[in-house]
Amino acid sequence: MMPTGYQPHTRRSPLTDPWEPLLSRQTADALYLALEIREAHCNARGFAHGGLISALADNAMGHSAVQQARRRAGAEKASAVTVSLSLDFIDTAQVGDCVEFQPTVLKVGRTLAFVDCRVVCGERLIARGSASFRMV
Repeated sequence: MMPTGYQPHTRRSPLTDPWEPLLSRQTADALYLALEIREAHCNARGFAHGGLISALADNAMGHSAVQQARRRAGAEKASAVTVSLSLDFIDTAQVGDCVEFQPTVLKVGRTLAFVDCRVVCGERLIARGSASFRMV
């Protein structure tokens, strides 16, 4: 079951188009993403592929860093490029599971940003990640 407060994600890209429908939820501090796992999201073993989880965690963390950077005067057009990305996979998500990407922005500086992310399926922690971004 999808957590409350989510709407269709409006920022599309060629990478994420095959994974639609992606959902997002805006908070004051971050952009959360969510999707229901389908067979197309799975690896040969039948659970959500780590590449899918990594890409969407990166996406949620990057959007969140940019959101906070754009609050600064003169940074309305800020964007971010991933410098490093690290994920630890803790559990698996199966077809029909709703996976939620919950970023926490640690710091946004003039040139670098640092963000953590929890990937959850209900109360289960699926993965945890962190990334640094070059702010441009």
